[in-house]
Amino acid sequence: MKRIGLIVNPTAGNGQGRIDGCVANKQLAKQAEIIDLSGTSRAEAEANGTRAIKEHLIDGLVVVGGDGTVNLGVNLCAQTDVPLGIIPSGTGNDAARSLDLVVGDAEAAACQVISSLDNPRIVDLGKAQTRNQSFWYFCTISAGFDALVNQTANRWKWPKGPSRYKLAMLAELAKFKPIHYRAVIDGVAREFDAMLCSVNNSKAFGGGMLVTPDAKVDDGWLDVFIVHKISRLELIKVFPKVYTGEHVSHPAVEIIRAKKVSIESGNMPAFSDGEARGYSPISAEIAPQALRVFAPK
Repeated sequence: MKRIGLIVNPTAGNGQGRIDGCVANKQLAKQAEIIDLSGTSRAEAEANGTRAIKEHLIDGLVVVGGDGTVNLGVNLCAQTDVPLGIIPSGTGNDAARSLDLVVGDAEAAACQVISSLDNPRIVDLGKAQTRNQSFWYFCTISAGFDALVNQTANRWKWPKGPSRYKLAMLAELAKFKPIHYRAVIDGVAREFDAMLCSVNNSKAFGGGMLVTPDAKVDDGWLDVFIVHKISRLELIKVFPKVYTGEHVSHPAVEIIRAKKVSIESGNMPAFSDGEARGYSPISAEIAPQALRVFAPK
């Protein structure tokens, strides 16, 4: 019987994580030995997970929570032989959607993990650096308008779900001015004024915004997403299309595939997978096949 480490974020989804954690634990225990690594804080869970992997105490790690909790699991399992499983219970759940995982049903999500125990999928990661720290990420990293929106949304406890990001965007847009970016994309230097710029490994962020709809987590590329300077009114008009991917036809939108990217945007906060990661400048490079995941192929 495999030994599965379990990290539950009880505060994810305004408390949904605690409920889903109990459901997932019960379901997973039918097929595996469960070792609870949650702890009383993120730092304690990280320490527990690090020790369990280093001492070969687990054959896999399952996290219950949102994209921030997934980011914790990614940084524990990256470039190890320990696969990561996800029970999505957060506000956005973009990592789960990018892997075609069940969202909103912890029992079904646990069954997906179980069905992949002997045959995990191999995917890419982004390897990133900000002014303050280095880390791995699954979905995206940015230091601009979208990071400000993430910062605001994380401070709010209401409303639940992706609508929080929409309202946070409108709140930030009221005082936002385009940002001047200096970037180096696969060795080519560029400067531009833009509403936002992010470096994506997956197709979505912000609770289902398909910012780079053709991105794949196993294609060996990062997708740089740029919305060049436009009026606030025009951004509001374009914004709804991001949920269908139709925004890519707008003349202000540019998507560039790259292996290595660096971006400087003044003293803007940097966010990755919903987590604060210090401040600009940021750099990112693709790390092909850096993570094994319990997910359908």
